[in-house]
Amino acid sequence: MAHSHDAFEETIYGLQGVTTFTVDGHEVAVGAGDTVCIPRGAVHSFAVHDNDASFLAIATPGVFGPDYFLELQELVRAAAGGPPSPADIGAVMQRHGLTPVMQPVA
Repeated sequence: MAHSHDAFEETIYGLQGVTTFTVDGHEVAVGAGDTVCIPRGAVHSFAVHDNDASFLAIATPGVFGPDYFLELQELVRAAAGGPPSPADIGAVMQRHGLTPVMQPVA
């Protein structure tokens, strides 16, 4: 889900495979060894194109903790193989300082 955050910057470092990030409307393919920096307030999202794609996300300053990911994990598990509710994901994001941006359906 596209989102922004005002309290921190985010730096993405590609570990393996390719993940495409869209940052303020510009697509950036991030492969192993590539980086993309996402400034505060920039609307961004990502799409994984390789099943084995992975990246390291670094938030600066470190105001973003593991509870966000644990809550998302619960939503995914509760969806029992289906997609989790966008409204529920948005609520988790807001609790952790992210601002969800609903994008039009194409």
